[in-house]
Amino acid sequence: MTQHIGIVGCSAEGAALCYRTICQEGAQWLGPHAHPEVSLHTPSLARYVDCLERGDLLDVAELMLGSAHKLAAAGADFLVCPDNTIHQAMDWVEPRSPLPWLHIAEVVAAEAARRGFQRLGITGTRWLTDSAVYPDKLAAHGLDYLRPSKDERQEINRIIMDELVCGVLRAEAVAYLQQVFARMQALGCDAVILGCTELPLIMNDANSPMPTLDSTRLLARAALRRAVQA
Repeated sequence: MTQHIGIVGCSAEGAALCYRTICQEGAQWLGPHAHPEVSLHTPSLARYVDCLERGDLLDVAELMLGSAHKLAAAGADFLVCPDNTIHQAMDWVEPRSPLPWLHIAEVVAAEAARRGFQRLGITGTRWLTDSAVYPDKLAAHGLDYLRPSKDERQEINRIIMDELVCGVLRAEAVAYLQQVFARMQALGCDAVILGCTELPLIMNDANSPMPTLDSTRLLARAALRRAVQA
């Protein structure tokens, strides 16, 4: 028996990539065309954006808990959220959640430590890169980190919110991120966290000047391991 995975979605592109990864890579564990049962719930992204713009993490938590209860009712055994930014609300979510969660930043930090990286560049929305979501988890593994500059945070946020979440993939965005990653590498980073679940749509090890940690697929694979080894 495998466990039923519940996906608490936020943005469609990130949730879809997580869902596809679970379904496609399930065959490696379970045989051709097989994967664990998966349920996905996603409120309107606009509701999350409104909460984030107001800095209201309690309302973010309420949205996440709304999804959690619906997924519990659908039979899910545990939850994942393929959105780094809203993990800022996890301190309010986990104590009231009907189901346990895998934390995306913990999954990424553990993988970074396993691979022997020492200093990680953090990329994502401005809400994520301004937050302690990754610094706290990286520090727990003894890892150093570097945030983008203020101007870089604004431009990366624009790329994510105006382009990637809408499914717009532009060569100019790739070129800009390559420049940011190269600057981080020059400042001592040995890998970069793709800390927005849409960033893997345009960035990967093949086009990055340093190794990437794909938060979306790492979370999906952690969910698969938990589901099949339970």
